[in-house]
Amino acid sequence: MHAASAEVYVRMLRNLLTWLDKAEEHARARGFDGGAYLSTKLSPDMLSFTKQVTIASEVARLGVARLGSVDLPAAQGSDDSFDGLRLRVRDAIAFVDGVSPEQLEGSAGREVILPQRQGDPLHFTGQTFLQQWSLPNFFFHVTMAYALLRQAGVALGKADYLGPMA
Repeated sequence: MHAASAEVYVRMLRNLLTWLDKAEEHARARGFDGGAYLSTKLSPDMLSFTKQVTIASEVARLGVARLGSVDLPAAQGSDDSFDGLRLRVRDAIAFVDGVSPEQLEGSAGREVILPQRQGDPLHFTGQTFLQQWSLPNFFFHVTMAYALLRQAGVALGKADYLGPMA
């Protein structure tokens, strides 16, 4: 479960840090404030770039916290700058990296209850939580952040999305 969750989250969050750097470099090279990317949306009813990054970071933290029955500390960072987003992503990486394989041992069959803003909580096993809720949500928000930067002209490609191969 650790390899299928924590290692996947950390890899993509590290890739996301690279995208943030490339976005700022892109803006600087073209002589405009990269902060313009922060409020970018693909559609008026979608969340902004900053919210996509924030939610991806939180889904990763929440994912391993729920699987490992680990307390989730308050997140660091903010949504108001690239530096704030980098801090948020690094904080998520540090938290996820800090959850050991042993803490996730046996979590595939562990009950995970996910409260909802409205309605009844969702009930999962650890495995179905990871496969049907956590990873799909994580990849949705990471992909939206990537797509928003691509749409804005940042020079990102598939290799940037996938990151370095081990």
